[in-house]
Amino acid sequence: MRKIVVPSDFSENAMNALKYAVELFKHEISEFHILHAFAEEVYNNKEILTRTAMDAVKEDLQKKYESQLEVILREIQEFSPNPRHRFQAHVAFGHLIDELNELVDKEEADIAVMGTRGKTNDRQLTFGSNTLQVIKYVQCPVLSIPENYKFQDLQHILFPTNFMLPYQKRELKLVAEISKSFPATIHMLYISNFPIESLRQKENFEFIKTQFLEEYFQYHRVDEASRERVIYEQLEHLKIDLLVMANSRHTYLENILYESTIDKISLYPKIPFLVLQNFYRECR
Repeated sequence: MRKIVVPSDFSENAMNALKYAVELFKHEISEFHILHAFAEEVYNNKEILTRTAMDAVKEDLQKKYESQLEVILREIQEFSPNPRHRFQAHVAFGHLIDELNELVDKEEADIAVMGTRGKTNDRQLTFGSNTLQVIKYVQCPVLSIPENYKFQDLQHILFPTNFMLPYQKRELKLVAEISKSFPATIHMLYISNFPIESLRQKENFEFIKTQFLEEYFQYHRVDEASRERVIYEQLEHLKIDLLVMANSRHTYLENILYESTIDKISLYPKIPFLVLQNFYRECR
């Protein structure tokens, strides 16, 4: 069974991400866990001055958000009455990253899906602050969906890598099964002026190939320039429906997330963006 966690702040972007998720996994038996965490809202309320007042506010918000999630459950089941799908709602007084990681661990979730931006919806930013924190720190793959992006069956997936990283089998299995569902071609992109040379790179390349169906796997090498520009050009050239990158040391995404901010680079994904976290988790 596929297990998907979907954080929600009750925005249109969050609902759109949930709709994308149910379409993406429409062929699979799946369980969707919709989560709202609200500790920040309470702690940022400067009118709360006593513990008694805080407890009262927490209780009121808990009931309010449970009711709102019930509405979302009805809406999503009307949108996609798929007999393969089940839904559960979770309201938690806690911080989003903590609650998300706890739920991922408890349910052994395969993936988290959320909008690139939430309620604030600052159009000058590629990713909202919550989405960027989730991408960096949640311990499962994270799929972010751009504002107003409507699902279409996948045909081409772009996976840029330098083959320096020994990817986790469970996360490659997720990508492979998403590809197989439609089916979609996985385009492995290596940005370098030279072919793969080191033993580590060659072993990682062969391991990745064994995880994907050969008929839906293509390898591309592009001479090194601006990595962000090369990726953007390949998104256009190959008509990519899904971008996949890894959040770990010695990867292309590391530079984007840590040496600069993701909102200052020229790579502005207008398509869904799947980030593999590469934490060791048992392959089911």
